[in-house]
Amino acid sequence: MAIPADTLGKELEAAQRLLQLLKQEEACLIKADVEGMSKLTAEKASVATQMTELARHRSMVLRTVGYENSESGITAWMNSPDATDNDRSTWTELLSLAQAGKELNRTNGLLIAQQIACNQSALNVLQGNAQGGNVYGPNGQTATKIGGRRLVIG
Repeated sequence: MAIPADTLGKELEAAQRLLQLLKQEEACLIKADVEGMSKLTAEKASVATQMTELARHRSMVLRTVGYENSESGITAWMNSPDATDNDRSTWTELLSLAQAGKELNRTNGLLIAQQIACNQSALNVLQGNAQGGNVYGPNGQTATKIGGRRLVIG
């Protein structure tokens, strides 16, 4: 008979791999290594898909053995005599890795936002919008500042 902990070992391995990939992503973001980021994207998606499938299987088994498919359901099962100390330890480690991954993903999101802001600033300078965009000439027409001069566009 299947038990909810059957896939915990594989879930733990996948979570460890995802955390490792998130750390590599962080390093790529810090170095602005676009090529490195591209290589990580497919692998991250693959690991995330694997984790989703494993969690789906665990949830199905949890319902099959009579527990609610929720955090309280898995907690109740972990507190039952059917769960071993190893199951509880693995589950605790999995939750810890999930929290670490969530935080690292948040940090990576901030790094991405910072890179987008830098890219947008560079685009603004290249487009002549460094001073806040278009300005109006004396006749009320839009004027774009180019190289320290104003060009009236009418």
